Amino acid sequence: MEQITTMDQTLGAGVYAGRIARTINSGFIALMISVGHRTGLFDVMAVLKPSTCKDIALAAGLSERYVHEWLAAMASARIVEFDAHTATFFLPIEYAAVLTRRAGADSLAPAAQLLSQIAASEDLVATCFRTGGGLTPEAFETLNEIVSAEKWLVIDESYVDTLLEFIPGMRAKLVAGAVVLDAGCGDGAVLNTMARMFPRSAFRGYDIAAESIGRAIEAAQEAELRNVDFAVGDVATLDDTRAYDLVLALESIHEFGFPRVALRRIVAALKRDGAFLMQEIDASSHLVRNIEHPFAPMLYALSCLHSVPVALGQDGEALGRMWGRERAKQLLAEAGFRELRFEVMGADALSYYCVATK
Repeated sequence: MEQITTMDQTLGAGVYAGRIARTINSGFIALMISVGHRTGLFDVMAVLKPSTCKDIALAAGLSERYVHEWLAAMASARIVEFDAHTATFFLPIEYAAVLTRRAGADSLAPAAQLLSQIAASEDLVATCFRTGGGLTPEAFETLNEIVSAEKWLVIDESYVDTLLEFIPGMRAKLVAGAVVLDAGCGDGAVLNTMARMFPRSAFRGYDIAAESIGRAIEAAQEAELRNVDFAVGDVATLDDTRAYDLVLALESIHEFGFPRVALRRIVAALKRDGAFLMQEIDASSHLVRNIEHPFAPMLYALSCLHSVPVALGQDGEALGRMWGRERAKQLLAEAGFRELRFEVMGADALSYYCVATK
């Protein structure tokens, strides 16, 4: 009997073609959202009454021709309202609440930037599919810079205060004088903020991305912070023993080439009464439990195009961005942590925060 392939089964193909077409459309809409965020168009329109393209372009200080095409894309996506009788455009308050900078941590527009920047690595990652290799952090430098800029907008003293609420007694230690390590510190946004808040404490940040460390050092120097230092380094090679009161790993463990080794090193580096605070995506380690996660496609794609290549670029293990709570519990216990407590932050619906002690 002749085997019937999927391509031969045309019944209902139009339905699936429509679904794929909508998906592709959504990708292009995301790119336009990124443009609207980067040019400030959403912020401008949020405070304007219904206005013509010319008036919007004038208010934003942008080219009218480009603004016209952007408005057309946003209107066809039903994000911007268009009145054909008056030829005016208007950003509804409901969209302004999730697309403007005034929305703060609730703004989804910065996430749209990830699409255009991560897509730049598509050719390199496709090659990795064939070779099984990885990429260095330098391959994602533009992406790192954008993420860095956005972090500095949302990471402040109130954010640090919320983190410290997860660890009873840690604030008092920091006020008196503690030693803190940020494992995978990136551009140092959190550590520099903490160094400013707690001048009696000492702070150190490690990251394998040299450009990110350069930005962290520059920011510390501009702020004239003398109680923080940064260095290019892999936490898996950390040889400090009982040196730190607090170790942070905020969205970094999944990018480590040797996460199991790094976690064991962190255990050894903590003082007897020290604490480890880890932030990761709040998901399951099992795909079947993540299928209904509203951001699962984006998070798995980011893992495929960024997290896994960076980890494999270190010739190590690739946990993936969605390695999940179950596996986290397993690896933390194997490393030597005896007590684990999982917390969530109201302003960060995508992450969990795990406080671990030995």
